[in-house]
Formats: sequence, structure tokens, C-alpha cells
Amino acid sequence: MSDQTPREELEADLKRLEKSLAELLLTFNHLREENRSLRQRQDSLIAERANLLQKNEQVRSRVEAMVGRLKSMEHAS
Repeated sequence: MSDQTPREELEADLKRLEKSLAELLLTFNHLREENRSLRQRQDSLIAERANLLQKNEQVRSRVEAMVGRLKSMEHAS
């Protein structure tokens, strides 16, 4: 048997519930902030990837143009 009255048991249960809820809220807030940060990082990486793909395409075009000029110079000689 418990030495606590039903009211004391209820209060103890409520305290445990409050503590659990506070911990849950802390975890939720931490995960929400982490999620926000990860989404921001993902957006940044997507933009960086698009920029690198564009630069890669520009370089590829320039190299192809140089190769074309070299071939035409070779044929002209």
C-alpha cells in the first residue's frame, strides 16, 4: 500500500506529467529548430548545385568552342 493519499498520488502524477510535457516541448522545439536549419542548408545546397551546374555547362561550351577552333586551325594548316 502507498503512504500517499489519493490526492497526493494525483498531484504526484500531475507533476510527472508536467515534467514529461516540459521535456517533450524542449525536444519538440529542438527538433523544429534542427529541421529549420536542415531545410535552410538544403536550400543553400540546391542553389549551390544549380550554380555549379550552370558554371560547368559554361566551361563545357567554352572547351568545345576551343576544340572546334583548334580543329579548324589544324585543318587550315
